[in-house]
Amino acid sequence: MLEIAGFIFFLAVFAGIGLWSNKKRTSAGNDYLLAGQTVNPLLTALSAAATKYSGYMFIGLIGYIYTYGISAICLICGFLFGDVIAYSFVHRHLRKATEDTKVSTFAELLSRWHSGSYRYLRIAVGILTLIFLCTYAGAQLNAGGKALYAIFGWPTVSGALIGAGLILVYCLFGGLRASIWTDAAQSILMMTAILLLLISAIVHVGGVTVFVEKLKLVEPGYLDPGVTRFGSIQATLLFAFGWLFNGIGVTGQPQVMIRFMALDKTEHIKKTGFLYFLWSGSFLLAILGVGLATRLYITQASGFDPELALPELSQILMPGLAVGVILGGVFAASMSTTDSQVLSCSAVLSEDFNLWKGANGKRISTLIITIGSLAIALFATASVFNLVIFAWTALACSIGPLVIIHALGARPREWLCFLMMLVGMTVAFSWRASGLGQQFYEGAPGILSALATFGVLRLILKDKAASPAKN
Repeated sequence: MLEIAGFIFFLAVFAGIGLWSNKKRTSAGNDYLLAGQTVNPLLTALSAAATKYSGYMFIGLIGYIYTYGISAICLICGFLFGDVIAYSFVHRHLRKATEDTKVSTFAELLSRWHSGSYRYLRIAVGILTLIFLCTYAGAQLNAGGKALYAIFGWPTVSGALIGAGLILVYCLFGGLRASIWTDAAQSILMMTAILLLLISAIVHVGGVTVFVEKLKLVEPGYLDPGVTRFGSIQATLLFAFGWLFNGIGVTGQPQVMIRFMALDKTEHIKKTGFLYFLWSGSFLLAILGVGLATRLYITQASGFDPELALPELSQILMPGLAVGVILGGVFAASMSTTDSQVLSCSAVLSEDFNLWKGANGKRISTLIITIGSLAIALFATASVFNLVIFAWTALACSIGPLVIIHALGARPREWLCFLMMLVGMTVAFSWRASGLGQQFYEGAPGILSALATFGVLRLILKDKAASPAKN
């Protein structure tokens, strides 16, 4: 009962914060979708971090670490350092372009960046956002459902329904501001939950030294960074390099980039980045530690779902109320991403497709997208990890290269934007279908091929492929 009480308490807190944020609503036309561009650096950093490092970290990545051991550090470094690379030359320009163009959506920004006016590109980016972010949101709701199943034995559908219902409660009224405020609270709970579980795992086993020694006995190569798994140091480095592009692919994620678009001032990007990466690095290190700990307490068995490793570990180590905190952290991670994706998709319907007008139109769009994401969560059969990587890669390889090129000061013609999107996605999905993604993350050839398409055609066709940017 204590587990349930703790869980319900945190749900009530999130709902209350989301509804309270509505009191700060302004009359600005972009208030629902961009929070009037009044979000301070701390809230932006916590919200962006919680949105990126979502429920699939607690469920999907922990399951991956449980299975493959410390070689998962290749993924973790890619998530973080690729993100740093993207931040160093994209985010400031993105925020400045948002201010200059006075846009309200991510797709509209790409269509109007550098004084462009690409109507069909805006529609295409909107379609991709709808398809893949709804898939992504469904995976997040599924992650929450898995956590409830593991701890309470409730059907996975219950977690998806609770998450979707709670998101509707505050997003229908507060829009992006409600999402950001709740994200900030959720990021704090996520960090608290993962650190609490990590400390408990280490203390319970007898300290850090004993923890490491016992991990060495789990199985041969479990603490090998990758040579045992991949066969050579060269193959390990190639695998790690590929995952850098997963981090760089954040540039194609509307649900994350919209947070930086909503920042109050372009001059605050540097401070926001410091806070964002401080939280992200700490969280990823804790995730790695907890993932490794799961193998000390949970024996591999036939039929065991590795994506249930974290909730199983919490029940082994923690008292009832603390289990509620852990479950609250998993659910917080799931919701912090799902609400962001729902709002990004609803912006496509109400603004980019112009299906409904006014505040009520935006709320109708939010309701429709939430229902669609819930349907995916209920009927999708793939693992949370695979669903997230699939959706993330699709957006990273189709939209990400366009954001990078624009941030670097170029303005591709509309037909070249379409060609880059097509090439990036085709190469990535072909690479994945061939099975090569096991050795080299498919997002790397996808992003690189799209960028190469722009470079080669601009060199050959010169101004027929790209026009100079207007500063």
